[in-house]
Parts: sequence; C-alpha cells; structure tokens
Amino acid sequence: MMRVPRFYEAQPLAGLAELTLSDSSFQHAGKALRLREGDRLSLFNGDGYEYDALVSTADKRSMQVSITATRRANTESALNIEIGQALSRGERMDYAVQKATEMGCQTLTPLFTERCEVKLTAERQDKRQRHWQQVAISACEQSLRNRLPEIATPQSLQTWLETCQAEVKLVLHHHSATALTTMQPPTSVALLIGPEGGLTEAEVAQAMEQGFQPLAFGPRVMRTETAPVAACAVLQYLWGDLG
Repeated sequence: MMRVPRFYEAQPLAGLAELTLSDSSFQHAGKALRLREGDRLSLFNGDGYEYDALVSTADKRSMQVSITATRRANTESALNIEIGQALSRGERMDYAVQKATEMGCQTLTPLFTERCEVKLTAERQDKRQRHWQQVAISACEQSLRNRLPEIATPQSLQTWLETCQAEVKLVLHHHSATALTTMQPPTSVALLIGPEGGLTEAEVAQAMEQGFQPLAFGPRVMRTETAPVAACAVLQYLWGDLG
C-alpha cells in the first residue's frame, strides 16, 4: 500500500472543512508528487493533531483539499532532548538537524565554538536558521512527527551553557568513561556536541563548570554530524521511547 504523503501547514487547521495548500506544500504535492483530485494526504501544523484530507481541486497554480478526519497523534518521546550543536558547513549541519529531528530532539541550538570554521553575519544567520527549520519540517513530514523541534538562533557556547536548564547535562568527550546506566532516568537531557576538530579542553572544562558531565560513546571518535544520531538513539533507548 502506498504511504499517504504528509505536509506541514503553518496555519490553523482545527475546525476547517477546506483549505488551500501553502506554496511550499503545493510545490511538493502538486509539482513533485503530482497529486490529483481524490488523492489522499495528511496535514499537521504542530498542534498535536493529524488531519486526514483529500484533494478536492488542483490546477497548475494551486491545490485545494478537504479535511475528512481529525485525530490526536502523539509521536513525541517523554524524554526532552536538547542539543547544542557546534556549527559545521553545508550538508553536515543539514544532516545533523535532519537526523536529530527524526530521533526526537525537541530543541537544537547551533553554536559558535573556538574551532568552529563557520562565520555568519546576522543576515546569513537568519537565512541559515530558516533553512534549518525547513530541514526539520521535512524530517517531521517523513518521520511522522507532528510537533516541530525548535531550531534556535545561533549563539555562543558560553551563552548556551549559561542558559541550559536540562535535568541531565552531557558533553561528548572521548576521554571520558561516564556510564549512563548508573544515572537515574531523567525527563530532560542536554547534549553538547563539538565541531569537526572537537571542543578544546578549556571548553570542556567550561561546560563542566556549568554542570555538564563528560560522556563517551565507545572508543571511536564520531564525526560532528554523526554524534547527534548515535547519542539520541542511545538516550531514547535508555530513557525515552526506543526501549
């Protein structure tokens, strides 16, 4: 059976009988998937509900759909995961955002660190943040999540460390042997992931001063975009909804 395509609509959907798809959804539904009258689709807007729909009319410029059913769908983990991800270039950062979203991360904050090679002006920061949010939206559409993670404004490592409020705070550091299985299951976890060249010893010490515990996932050193995937999988298995 063909999977019903899902689309994020940034507009109120509760109580609607019909609506016109946004331009971004239309480009995907009408131009890429070539949906036509009578085809099924599903919509979500982050309110925790799934909206089943049918294409009612479609032409070269727009598509109207009829909502046929509304149902609550909870695919969120009870474990709140917040990631501080050192900025990396291009597709590496996109991959980190995409996979962290698929693994249930609720908040991802891009960080400027000492060995970070990415320099962004205020204008480019805003543009990249909007791009990463769209990457997260696409990942939600694919992975059946119906609440969007927050992609926060890029900020300095120090700012993030000082404002992070998670119950358990972890910094990936391959010289550490902290055992997660010895900890009491928390409801929220913050995870600090360094850049390709790693965090400096001073930055690790800085994190530890703010209550972060050093953590290693085995003897191998992972790439900066691989680390959030592996880490989130382990955390969800131990304390979230993969166990």
